[in-house]
Amino acid sequence: MRQARARTALAAMALAALTAAAATGCAFPLRDLGPLPPRFSGPPLPADAVVSEMTSILAAEGITVEREPSGVRRTCHERLSGRHAPEKVEAALKAAVVRARSEYGWQPGPDLGGEFVTLTKSNWTVTTSFAGDPVPGLQAPVAMSLTCVEGDDTSTAPTTPSAPALTPAPASS
Repeated sequence: MRQARARTALAAMALAALTAAAATGCAFPLRDLGPLPPRFSGPPLPADAVVSEMTSILAAEGITVEREPSGVRRTCHERLSGRHAPEKVEAALKAAVVRARSEYGWQPGPDLGGEFVTLTKSNWTVTTSFAGDPVPGLQAPVAMSLTCVEGDDTSTAPTTPSAPALTPAPASS
């Protein structure tokens, strides 16, 4: 019986020592470093402005795209799609990326590897890819995905509340 108590006491002291060591060892990495920096700089851009800008950039390179309707309300995702001559689509997309960066202030986005290209501006990221080998005789598809970082998409947000405000019922006696 005494040996069991001695083992329990020894285990409790060892556990207390480990807890103290862990608490002091982790205190430095857990210190408060202040607020996180914003995920984007500048004012958030509305979806309509970004879609219009990207449509203009592509049109300047001869690519005609249309805005696809968003299936979900209040989301921060847009999609542009169209078709272009297969022999010129890759050169036109590369020229559009260069134009977006040089004339419109878009910055290179995260590297997704492969044939994907990403651009960022304010709270938006645009992703597109260069189609592989085009099929002769068919128009090559062009697609751009536009995603909002913060969800501050003011153009699709409803202006009135979707549900009436609830007021508490008077207390009954």
